[in-house]
Amino acid sequence: MTPQDADEFFRRLAAQRPDPKTELSYVNPYTLLVAVVLSAQATDVGVNRATEPLFAVADTPQKMVALGEAKLIDYIKTIGLYRTKAKNVIELSRQLLANHGGQVPRSREALEALPGVGRKTANVVLNTAFGENTIAVDTHVFRVANRTGLAPGATPLLVEQGLERIVPEKWKHNAHHWLILHGRYVCVARKPNCETCVVNDLCAYPAKTTLAAPAPPAAARKAAAVAKTKRPKKKARQKKSVRAR
Repeated sequence: MTPQDADEFFRRLAAQRPDPKTELSYVNPYTLLVAVVLSAQATDVGVNRATEPLFAVADTPQKMVALGEAKLIDYIKTIGLYRTKAKNVIELSRQLLANHGGQVPRSREALEALPGVGRKTANVVLNTAFGENTIAVDTHVFRVANRTGLAPGATPLLVEQGLERIVPEKWKHNAHHWLILHGRYVCVARKPNCETCVVNDLCAYPAKTTLAAPAPPAAARKAAAVAKTKRPKKKARQKKSVRAR
């Protein structure tokens, strides 16, 4: 995708969603950090359902450590990998108290040193809590960047680096929010809704469909394939009848 097309790509996404935001619920940088850690291999809806009552009683590292791992598990047991996540949340809370005065650090290195925090989580926190122009690459961003040709890459890091190069500076702050929401609601994994996509004509996805030429249903494709196999025989009979005349 050219820089000009990338600029138009984000201009359209911005027009569609002028104020994109994370769909995770949080009340401060600490609860955002915890919510993102819990969201690994889980849906935002499921995380929010668990964290609403959790954050009502533990919205600081001090309160979380006081709550303890066993009670934390009771709040998050509906989330996948909850036992590992509970250990990480308690330990990262302890480390915030011991090493950062109970505050979430505004440093990628310091964030990634915390248990359960990887590059994606650090990017989300830096962007959403501290206003930095970082680009977090989750499964939706990875899919959309590769499928559309915006920033192809075999790994999340390569996609992130590609996005850093191609996304115009004026769109960078909200770039990953637009891509997440586009991937979650339009460019979905199994059957993208190409007919309603505002960047359809800019997209390089070879199997994309348009409103003017929708993908044929399975039955129609099967019928077309059967008809195609029969055509040569029909032509052969026509040629034979001509010779007979």
